[in-house]
Amino acid sequence: MTIKKALVLFAHGARDPRWAQPFQKLQKIAQSNLPATTVELAFLELMEPQLPAVVSQLAERGCTEIGVVPVFLGQGGHVLRDLPPMIESLRAQYPTVSLHVSDAVGESPEVLDAIAAYCVSRIQDSAN
Repeated sequence: MTIKKALVLFAHGARDPRWAQPFQKLQKIAQSNLPATTVELAFLELMEPQLPAVVSQLAERGCTEIGVVPVFLGQGGHVLRDLPPMIESLRAQYPTVSLHVSDAVGESPEVLDAIAAYCVSRIQDSAN
């Protein structure tokens, strides 16, 4: 049996549609690095598609393993309070789908190093 995998980049959402552009770029980069995996973007609120709809579509398309990566800088209220009950509900709704949730991207030392390097480069660029 082939395991069909998917990666969901889970972001907050905003009223201004331009806010989604960096996340859409991130989705394209991740998809190009994972050609055999479906990479989708989902939002908590204010934008579509939202996480339950994305997981539903992925399950209907036969995905049996779905990784959810919160694209948040920290493990704040949305990641700690809002996401767990949403995931539990989805697990109950799709018991044959394995749902894995990562820590928020901002908790990763590699991500923090990349952000710090960018910040440092800005002050160095302005000094020239």
